[in-house]
Amino acid sequence: MLEWVRFIVSCALMLSGIVVLFTAVAGIYKFNYVLNRMHAAAIGDTLGLMLCLLSLTVSALDIWMALKLLLIICFLWLASPVGSHLIARLEVTINPIWHQLPPPEARERGDDE
Repeated sequence: MLEWVRFIVSCALMLSGIVVLFTAVAGIYKFNYVLNRMHAAAIGDTLGLMLCLLSLTVSALDIWMALKLLLIICFLWLASPVGSHLIARLEVTINPIWHQLPPPEARERGDDE
C-alpha cells in the first residue's frame, strides 16, 4: 500500500513539474522582451526542475540517493535565480535603449536622473 502512495505522489510531482516546464517554454516563445523571457525561463527552471527532482526523491529507495537529490535541489534552488539575475543585469547594463538608464550625457556629468 505504501508503494502505491509513493508511486502516486511521485507521478503527481513529475507531471506537475513537466507542466511547469512546458508552461515556461510557452512563455519563452510568447514574450517579446528579453527580461520577460528571462523571468519565464528562471521560474520554469527553478520550479519545474525542483518538482521533477522532488519526484525522484520520493521514488528513491535508498536514503543516500534521496539525500543526494535533495542536495541537488538545494543547489539548483540557489544557483538558478542568481544566474538569471546576473544575465538580466547584464542585459540592462549593455542595452542602450533600456528606459530606466539615465541618458549618456547625464551619465557623463555624473547626474543620477
